[in-house]
Amino acid sequence: MFPISIGICVLVPSLQKSVKMNVEEIREYCLLKPAVDEGFPFDKNTLVFKVGGKMFLLMDIEGDAVEFNAKCDPQKAIELREKYRCVKPGYHMNKAHWNTVTCDGSAPKKQIFNWIDDSYDLIVASLPKKIRDSLKK
Repeated sequence: MFPISIGICVLVPSLQKSVKMNVEEIREYCLLKPAVDEGFPFDKNTLVFKVGGKMFLLMDIEGDAVEFNAKCDPQKAIELREKYRCVKPGYHMNKAHWNTVTCDGSAPKKQIFNWIDDSYDLIVASLPKKIRDSLKK
């Protein structure tokens, strides 16, 4: 996106803006993280992202809405569900530890990326020390 000039003011699109996201944006963001693998272990539509062999995000690439499941601290999961209409208990997942996030434009892109970061970080923290240390290299 290019900046839009309006008189003396320049509007620059930012990560703070609430915009709908697409599957490819989420995929590209996940793949920027160290040691991430992607695959389709369940079916041809469910794209799964793993680090150290453990899932941190999964999403249906053929669904009507762009949604993903992400791991979350149980207390924070409840808070997010109360604060954001786009966050629901994890579909087909342990609802205490997973949220389903619908990328409907009601949450800023930066916030969605933060939730992906949190999920990745939770999984990395649960990995054996040797694997965690190898991710830092």
